[in-house]
Amino acid sequence: MERYIVLDERGIPWLKGANTKVIEVVLDHLAHGWSVEEIHFQHPHLSLVHIHTAFVYYYEHQAELDQFITEQVARIEALQKTAPPFALKERLRSATEHP
Repeated sequence: MERYIVLDERGIPWLKGANTKVIEVVLDHLAHGWSVEEIHFQHPHLSLVHIHTAFVYYYEHQAELDQFITEQVARIEALQKTAPPFALKERLRSATEHP
């Protein structure tokens, strides 16, 4: 599998020659329910070999990658709670609350 996967300095697995993280391919499947063929359609720069390799890597390291996903979701949710509201979002909210 080393032929298609490379780990960066943080230990994040990337698909060699595709400039795409393994987790990005996996999340397309988990979040959108995309099949291998749909992922290939949406990302034509990825070969079917790359996509299948991403899934093999994921299933071989599922606990670790699922933990990474959980941590990232928690980090994003925490950032969203502390971030100031977007001005446009607030204007839209005000416009719909006070017609």
